[in-house]
Amino acid sequence: MFNDTSTPLSLLATRRSGKPRDLVAPGPDAAQLDQMLAIAARTPDHGKLAPWRFVVIDDRDALSRLLADAYRAERPQAPRGDLEALDQFARQAPTLVVVLSSPVTTSPIPLWEQELSAGAATMNLLHAAHALGFAAGWLTGWPTFSDAVRDGLGAAPERIAGFVFIGTPSRPLDERPRPEPARIISHWPNMG
Repeated sequence: MFNDTSTPLSLLATRRSGKPRDLVAPGPDAAQLDQMLAIAARTPDHGKLAPWRFVVIDDRDALSRLLADAYRAERPQAPRGDLEALDQFARQAPTLVVVLSSPVTTSPIPLWEQELSAGAATMNLLHAAHALGFAAGWLTGWPTFSDAVRDGLGAAPERIAGFVFIGTPSRPLDERPRPEPARIISHWPNMG
């Protein structure tokens, strides 16, 4: 439907997630990544709290060890295949940013609004990657909900909003089915 990325709306309409396992070099250089993160931070933020943080993973070996140690602590009898899958998870795509929801618990701004802001910052990161000619994939899964992984990257009450893998697609990106507008849009009060 949308193939032209020369206008802002068509750029937004053509953004698709890349499967992290299919993202290869080149990834963004340091200046491009800084630009992406600055754009990600330009998100709705009631109270100007910046209730999110970005952790750029520079050492994939260390991340793999963190994931394996945390998984083994929870599941001492973990099968080797699970640990291999976690190692593969840690090594996907040339660039990895972990987005942390970092609520300001002393603020009167509701936690829900702060968490929504973290999600919006993550979406802005995906849009910024696309605008710079890369693809990105936002993954969650077991590492996102592990307190030990979170503690290795942040501290309570922070939570991992997701792992954002960024790189160049090794194959054309799949278009996934999108909901029909009539199914997800309503008008109130119903005028007809």
